[in-house]
Amino acid sequence: MAKKGGKGVYFAALILFLGGLGYLIYSGISQDSVYFLNVSEALTMNEAELGQARLFGKVAPQNIDSKAGGLGVAFDLSDQKEGSRTIRVDYKGAVPDTFKEGVEVIVEGTFVDGNKLFKATSLITKCPSKYEKENREG
Repeated sequence: MAKKGGKGVYFAALILFLGGLGYLIYSGISQDSVYFLNVSEALTMNEAELGQARLFGKVAPQNIDSKAGGLGVAFDLSDQKEGSRTIRVDYKGAVPDTFKEGVEVIVEGTFVDGNKLFKATSLITKCPSKYEKENREG
């Protein structure tokens, strides 16, 4: 009698194991997948489709507002090819020393109020001199 119930228990355990494994894989992929877009691409997409996103562009020379205490900055992120297309970025946190107008940056966060304002949770600057040196050597 004990042998008949043994197969059912193993089958139920296998189903639970595969269901749990599938859930972990799905949740891991959906939480870590983020759109990586330039400004023009982000402006054409619907805010509801984007959710969490990474944007790439240049810091526009106008409208750079440092927050009191130096933790945070608000600025316009312009498209690399079409400089007239911009998105306002609001970032709270430590601002990198290399942050200034014209620098290429990558920001990660979410859109609020349509595609007009991007609340950034991280800000990374690209140092052009570092890449110029590599290009000369290579």
